[in-house]
Amino acid sequence: MRHPVFAWLGLRPVLAQHTASEHDCFQRWAKGRKSLVEIGVAEGVSALALREVMAEDGTLYLVDPFHLSRYPALNFMKRTAQRIVDTHRTGKVVWLEKFSQDAVRTWKRPIDLLFIDGDHAEAAVERDWNDWSKFVVPGGVAIFHDACLFEGGWTRPDYGPVKFINRFFRNGNVPEWKIVEEIHSLLVVERNR
Repeated sequence: MRHPVFAWLGLRPVLAQHTASEHDCFQRWAKGRKSLVEIGVAEGVSALALREVMAEDGTLYLVDPFHLSRYPALNFMKRTAQRIVDTHRTGKVVWLEKFSQDAVRTWKRPIDLLFIDGDHAEAAVERDWNDWSKFVVPGGVAIFHDACLFEGGWTRPDYGPVKFINRFFRNGNVPEWKIVEEIHSLLVVERNR
């Protein structure tokens, strides 16, 4: 019953890949924001959390190639995500069915919330950060998933997001960004200039 077809058929609920506390964190930081980008959508539960609280006139950009389906024409992961995200009508949703490095090539918009949860290889996390963070406005935030170790959690020291966060943010070498929250596997950084 883990296959997304069962969620699409309504035989099981959609699977969140985050904890309830992380869900609350998404919503605290997304509340009232107007330009949100999520890299890596899966079944859409985190995207729904963002959409539920974003500004009424905001836009949520969902970046995911949905490339893991054996049958691309049926792609039940994509169908499940689209269905769950459409259960709430706040703002506008734009689906960018591309790899993040391809979607950013023509990107020109400011971002006030960036959620990085795509490819978890350390180099891929760093590439997403380097490609997308320059669009985050002062006062905007970036959220990394699977980036912190926590008791009873699933993350490990060798996870790409954990390694990137430890190397990049924990040593204080990024003065224009500061860590503002850590909860379970999530790390939130805010741009201060």
